[in-house]
Amino acid sequence: MSASLPACSACNSTHIVKNGKIHNGKQNFKCRNCGRQFVQNPQNKIIDPATKTLIDKLLLEKIPLAGIARVTGVSEPWLEHYVNEKYQAVPQQVIVRTKKSDYLTCQA
Repeated sequence: MSASLPACSACNSTHIVKNGKIHNGKQNFKCRNCGRQFVQNPQNKIIDPATKTLIDKLLLEKIPLAGIARVTGVSEPWLEHYVNEKYQAVPQQVIVRTKKSDYLTCQA
C-alpha cells in the first residue's frame, strides 16, 4: 500500500514521479506534464535582521562564504544571493578629480 503522490504545484497535474531527495532529506517530486520539480510542504525560513547584521560584519572581515554560512546557519546559495544583492547596491562608477596640488582624489 503506497501513499498517493501530491499534485503539481504549478499545473495541478497528477502525473507525478519521485525524483530523489533534497539536501535536508525531503522527497523531491517531478511533474511529467510541465517538468517542474517540487517538494511537498516546503518550509521557507526567514532570516532575522540580527543574523543579516552579523553576516554584514563577517563579510567586512573577509571570511569565506562557506564559513559565514556555517557559523550563521544559513544556506550557501541564500548567502551568495544576499551578497550579490549587496554588491548590486554598491555604486559601480568611480569619479576621479584632480586637485590644484596635482594629487588625485578618488570618490566612490
